[in-house]
Amino acid sequence: MRRLIVLLPGDGIGPEVVEAGRRVLDAVAARHGLALAYETHAIGGAAFDAHGDPLPEATLAACRRADAIVLGAVGGPKWNAAAPSLRPEQGLLRLRAALGLYANLRPVRPLPALASLCPLKPERVAGVDLVVVRELTGGIYFGKRTRDAERATDECAYTVVEIERIVRRAAKLAQQRSGRLVSVDKANVLETSRLWRDVATRVVRDEFPSVALEHVLVDAMAMYLIARPRDFDVVVTENLFGDILTDEAAVLAGSLGLLPSASLGDDGPGLFEPIHGSAPDIAGRGVANPYGTILSVAMLLRHALKHEAAASDVERAVESAIEAGVRTPDIAGKAGTIEATNAVIDRLEAPVLARTG
Repeated sequence: MRRLIVLLPGDGIGPEVVEAGRRVLDAVAARHGLALAYETHAIGGAAFDAHGDPLPEATLAACRRADAIVLGAVGGPKWNAAAPSLRPEQGLLRLRAALGLYANLRPVRPLPALASLCPLKPERVAGVDLVVVRELTGGIYFGKRTRDAERATDECAYTVVEIERIVRRAAKLAQQRSGRLVSVDKANVLETSRLWRDVATRVVRDEFPSVALEHVLVDAMAMYLIARPRDFDVVVTENLFGDILTDEAAVLAGSLGLLPSASLGDDGPGLFEPIHGSAPDIAGRGVANPYGTILSVAMLLRHALKHEAAASDVERAVESAIEAGVRTPDIAGKAGTIEATNAVIDRLEAPVLARTG
């Protein structure tokens, strides 16, 4: 049976990196005997230009029937003047809400071959292997907004149920790893964070007694991610904090272009995308880093298609390509998007894919 993968190229460099992801999916599918089918649909600014809506109904319908979704990026200065409800980013927010994609997994594992690109001392980042579990459908991004000539407001709201489910997801992941979980909040100031801390404490205490839970304030966490990143394994936090902290954590890896993510719900298709933006300044130049999208494809294979061997093969192929010096300009190289993608595919097509590390 063919598994349906919906491709959402989006804006800026999105079409270039999504095409890279599709080509890698084809290569790994051939290696492992997977049967895949694809549909491509518009989202973001491209959808607004073509259909007057950043999330057309046809796109949403296709995503609902998919086995998994690969997204490039949305947004850009071209659409800054659009009404708030029609901005490209609203298409992505609406898609997450419609599909119930409340858990965003963002792994951060710097590669030794790129240690020189991190501004921190190599010994500071050696051995870093953490996952941020970001709540994705609540908080300030989904709250009520107001604005007039004198004032603007953005409401941050969370329910007990929203906090329970994301903490459970993170605690289960912690059980599978080191048994350590850090919950990040701002409980010294915000009521939503006080609720978050109370609920997180109860869920872990009552349902995951083997997991060691630590609470850290977000401003302290921003410092600790740079000062002692090896001390963390699984980190759970709310929407806005997770967005900011994971962009900061990209410094540990050497580039935003390297980090993948998976947005998951309790059922239905997951959405897999690099954490970088649309980078309109380099769109169409063929120099965008495809590795973040390719590693997101590995997460798709692991979480959506439940094929660990295929996921591991993709990850090893990326590591091998980077170790061999196939690097795009953002990671101190001269390779283009296609060259980097080809390097991964060449390794997937080799009879034996050597393990790295």
